[in-house]
Amino acid sequence: MSIALTLRGGNPARVATPLLAVALPSGTQFPESLSALDKAYGGALSRAHKQGDFKGGRDEALLCVGPGRGPARVLLVGLGDYADRYGAIMRAATLAGRKGNALGVKAMAFWAPNLAGDLVEAAAFGVSRGAWDFTDYKTMPAAKDRPKPLVSATIVAHDVRASKTSFAAGVALGEGQRVARRLQQLPGNVCTPEYIARTARDIGKRHKLRVTVFGRREIKRLKMESFLAVAAGTPQDPKLIVVEYRGGRRGDAPIALVGKGLCFDSGGISIKPAQGMEMMKYDMSGAAGVLGAVEAIARMKLKVNVVGLIGSTTNMPSGTSMNPGDVVTASNGKTIEILNTDAEGRLVLADVLAYSAKFKPAAIIDAATLTGACVIALGNSATGVMGNDDKLVDEVLAAAKRGGEPGWPLPMWDDYREMIKGDIADIKNIGGRGAGTITAALFLREFVPAGTPWVHLDIAGTAYSETDLVVIPKGPTGVPVRTFVEFARGRAR
Repeated sequence: MSIALTLRGGNPARVATPLLAVALPSGTQFPESLSALDKAYGGALSRAHKQGDFKGGRDEALLCVGPGRGPARVLLVGLGDYADRYGAIMRAATLAGRKGNALGVKAMAFWAPNLAGDLVEAAAFGVSRGAWDFTDYKTMPAAKDRPKPLVSATIVAHDVRASKTSFAAGVALGEGQRVARRLQQLPGNVCTPEYIARTARDIGKRHKLRVTVFGRREIKRLKMESFLAVAAGTPQDPKLIVVEYRGGRRGDAPIALVGKGLCFDSGGISIKPAQGMEMMKYDMSGAAGVLGAVEAIARMKLKVNVVGLIGSTTNMPSGTSMNPGDVVTASNGKTIEILNTDAEGRLVLADVLAYSAKFKPAAIIDAATLTGACVIALGNSATGVMGNDDKLVDEVLAAAKRGGEPGWPLPMWDDYREMIKGDIADIKNIGGRGAGTITAALFLREFVPAGTPWVHLDIAGTAYSETDLVVIPKGPTGVPVRTFVEFARGRAR
């Protein structure tokens, strides 16, 4: 379910809403601009602040119930030290949206001191992100006992006129992330390659974009043996999906966003352990990130050309599956020795990356839940970032930081290339036990069109969470939607 966001100005004390979230930084005086609201609450807000019941710390929240005029409830939310104002507002608004949804109010509002410009964007995006919920498969209680979902929210800005563009961007970012998180959360028997293709077509229809979908027959005609090797064990039709957004000048080279779309990864013949295998429905998070980013970019009408490319299938064990020891030839002519069928994402991306040459991209960024080694190296707080162009790597890292999806660079030294040098073919699909994230990226580099700047994002640790993250519940995070969009915005300016 979407959320309707609106923008308004004025005194927060006069906002008639079931819930008003008030975000305040730590270590500051109670704002004079809240005096009318505080008076309506009998001074309870300033007393809570003065007595230390609410200190304004990050993720701190205190709910107060009012007398009935203006906001029925006030939720004080902490901004922390407020050094990164955009990030602090985004996080506080996310927490506010989540708590508003949990309270069962249909509508809420969000206010913070001097909320204007890009801070309004952060607030709109944050509330949308926090209010997102997935209840499609839950049996709901009787209507009288059912909590009301949060369906609308108002951002109360200090300067409405100066904030309209930023507000619209925040709404677009929120909707893009909702597309991605819904795809991620759907079970593998629903979110099939055909479902992802249908979602791409829906986005294309909504924004008048060109969408091309190739099935098994066309993929075979394109000589994508690497991609087809992964799809060999499933009766589901694999899909190569291309979405073209043309917001820039005619003839300008596009940005290519490439996503891994493994709707379920059993590991194939090299089958995974049973425990935790259900999380492998998230192996299509790179594809979800591409589609979510295209949705946001199209809504924002960015003046840049973008092409999204997705390789989608499932990796299943069967009598027709690829086997360890098989050799296949990718569409760029390189031969691959398959030593482990669970290193399948790179086999799909190899042919998709090679195919991107058709569009002569200015830069390629791919995203994939590619290696468990990245989770070991960086945990769940940072995305692994690698590439063939240091300048582009820095540009992507900056975009990721702006979007609140921090990344960390890993080396791509040629010494590591020896670990995937083939014994009977050009290249092996796995190296040794060490440096697994780096050797996976080096494998992908073999299929990047010659001379094209490229960056790989390993989102294995950041695309979804197996625990509650306070502002985001267990499940999909929407990474790397913001990284993709912020990169495109940087190129559009």
